[in-house]
Amino acid sequence: MDIEPLTQEGYDKLIEEFKYLKDVEKPRVNVEKQEAAAQGDRSENAEYHAAKEKLRFIDKRLFFLNNHIQKSKIIDPSILSNDRIHFGSTVTLLNLDTDEKEVYTICGVLESEPEIGLISIHAPLSKLMMGKAVEDEFYINLPKGKKEYEIEKIEYIPIFSLKQKIRGLNEYSIK
Repeated sequence: MDIEPLTQEGYDKLIEEFKYLKDVEKPRVNVEKQEAAAQGDRSENAEYHAAKEKLRFIDKRLFFLNNHIQKSKIIDPSILSNDRIHFGSTVTLLNLDTDEKEVYTICGVLESEPEIGLISIHAPLSKLMMGKAVEDEFYINLPKGKKEYEIEKIEYIPIFSLKQKIRGLNEYSIK
């Protein structure tokens, strides 16, 4: 079994979703299914078939979440040194071709949101950066050509704080 690194926050969210689906959503949909079944002929009963489909989806999601929970290894990036890039590092890169800065945070697969710079530890860019230090240079071959970078800064910013900052959320507007 492959071990997947995850922050405590990411692990807690997995557990929270698993418990919600198992203890709240699945029983609710089961009741819907039973009520629809009590209406008679199931062959043309849209509510019954919809509830069955919802239950299938919930069961698949529970299986998926359970699999990830079993494979998870919680890592606390705040206690790791920022001398080199590792899981949980927020890295500021200088694109040597355009002189533009790019910021990425290396996180777990289920925590990743590439559109806001949260990239999976398994992403090609993450793999290239791992173990590198400030002022190290590297390149990555992409379909549109080669990009060259220099590492300008390595720091730890909790993913939760990062998401708030990027999305401009305050503590009262979090889902």
